[in-house]
Formats: sequence, C-alpha cells, structure tokens
Amino acid sequence: METEPSDAEIVAAVCGGDTERFSELVTRYQSRLFATARRYARRESEVQDIVQDIFLKAFSKLSSWRGEAPFEHWLMRLAVRTCYDSLRVHQKNREHSVSDLTEDEVGWIDQFAVAPEEAHPDADAARTLVAKVLEKMSPAARLIITLLEIEDRSVREIADLTGWSIPLVKVRAFRARAEMKKILQRLAQDKYL
Repeated sequence: METEPSDAEIVAAVCGGDTERFSELVTRYQSRLFATARRYARRESEVQDIVQDIFLKAFSKLSSWRGEAPFEHWLMRLAVRTCYDSLRVHQKNREHSVSDLTEDEVGWIDQFAVAPEEAHPDADAARTLVAKVLEKMSPAARLIITLLEIEDRSVREIADLTGWSIPLVKVRAFRARAEMKKILQRLAQDKYL
C-alpha cells in the first residue's frame, strides 16, 4: 500500500528543484484556501485572485517554512495575511442606502433599533445584513470580526495567524464590534430620515 507523501517531503522536493511537485500542495489545500478567501471577498473572481496570490506567495516563500509547525499552519497564516492585504487594497467606502436593503433586512433593523437584545441572530435577513455591514467595515475590523465571530477562532489563534500581539487582537476586536454597532445604528437612523 502506497502512502501519500507528507507536506515536508513535497516541500523538500520543490525546494530541491522539482517544482512540478508544488501542484500536489495546490491540490491538497486549494479547497481550504477557497473557503477561507470566500469569507473575505464576495465576487468569485476576487476569490480566485486571492487564492492565486496565496499560492504564488507560498511558492516564492516556500524555503522560509522551517517545519517547526505544520505546513498547513504556515500556509493558513499566509492566507489570512493575503486576505487582509486584499481587503486593504480593495477597500472602498461604499455607501448603501436603505433602498439597497430588502424588506426582511429593514424589518431586522427595525427590531434591532427597538430591542437589540431580541433581534434574532440566525435570521436569513440578519446574515445578509451582516455581510453588507462587513463590506462597509475597515479591513482590520472586517478581518477580526470574520476570524473571531464567523470562524470562531480564539484570540491566541488570531494572534498566531495575523502576527499581532494578543492585546492588539483584543483591542481590535473591541473596536471592530463598536464599528459594527455604529454601522447598524446608522442604517437604522437612515431608514427613518
């Protein structure tokens, strides 16, 4: 019975000049990277660009992987940083008016404005609204909310993935939540103007 080569064996082969073996890493990790990139970009063309960028960076920096941690951790750290860079580059201050929202989303905002603690977090309208709110957030805030609240990662994991200190992750999480709340409140106010 033949076993699959380990990540370390493939990396060693690629670094040794057998660059064709890199395709094995692409095949092994592409679905995970696409899933990660989809959390940061909405259009499929952007997702494809991000994943391609991740693999290009991974290939060019492959010799910097020391093997002290699993290759997958190294690759995912590179992926998160690439997604963050993409958010910063493509950030636009998009203003969405209330007319951009569906009736369900407006209803959810109404409930949020009256009684935030009773706004049902699992509603489809809420999920769609959260996606729209995330689009309006700064790149750092969007990254931290995605990692912390959507991917349910710990503060320590986020620090490892981003290279930020644990106190900085906590500060950015606090600020991101405040930013998200302001955006929701602004949407609620705009509805009544």
